[in-house]
Amino acid sequence: MVELVKFNHSIASICLLAGKLMLENGAETNRVEDTMNRIAQSFGLQHAQSYATPTVIHFSSELENVSVFIRIDQRTNDLHKIDEVNRISRAIASGELSRFEALQVLQELEKQKLTFPYWLQTIAAALVSGAFAIMFGGAWSDFLPAFLAGGIGYVGMLGFLHLVEMRFIADFFASVFIGVSALIFVHHGFGTHLDKVIIGAVMPLVPGLHITNAVRELMAGHLVSGLSKGAEAVLTAFAIGAGVAIAFAFV
Repeated sequence: MVELVKFNHSIASICLLAGKLMLENGAETNRVEDTMNRIAQSFGLQHAQSYATPTVIHFSSELENVSVFIRIDQRTNDLHKIDEVNRISRAIASGELSRFEALQVLQELEKQKLTFPYWLQTIAAALVSGAFAIMFGGAWSDFLPAFLAGGIGYVGMLGFLHLVEMRFIADFFASVFIGVSALIFVHHGFGTHLDKVIIGAVMPLVPGLHITNAVRELMAGHLVSGLSKGAEAVLTAFAIGAGVAIAFAFV
């Protein structure tokens, strides 16, 4: 009986770690639960039950009298890590990894930083800003102002995110920088359409993944997660709009 309990707890550790990695990096909760249940079933733990919200993951089975859970304190967007967890899950299902190997691989993945460096993220955000300014009807003369304003805003977002660790606050100050930069550029003749420059520059800050996940959660019947992610997306969008409004009010 003791060996069975140890066996179940080791499987629970693997499932919780896999779910934690997915949820921390932007996966929707129904995918997290499905992955955890598939891993448990692959290791022979039948009737596993998992329940995930944006901040907590619960896991239990019929063979144990207690359930285990883990709290999620920080969340970001790293689809590469989600893909890696899916790859590990498929390897477990095909029998390529033992329990100990799977736990070791997941622990190594947890330590890895797979996101692109900040300088490359900033350049990408700036290019996206200029492209969106053109796509939304701006002139080619609006590309460089949107490019610079988007880059400045993204750098501001990264800086404030390290200080406050609250994304919507960081987005607020980033949008203030974008609004001020765009106003200065267009006022001095560097750019034609102020609205197109601002719209393009704020696009890297728009919570598109959160909105998509919120809709998918609601369609899958995960009402708590769907509503919470939707509220987070709305709050972020409000912060972006408020930041631009503040820039217009004081410049």
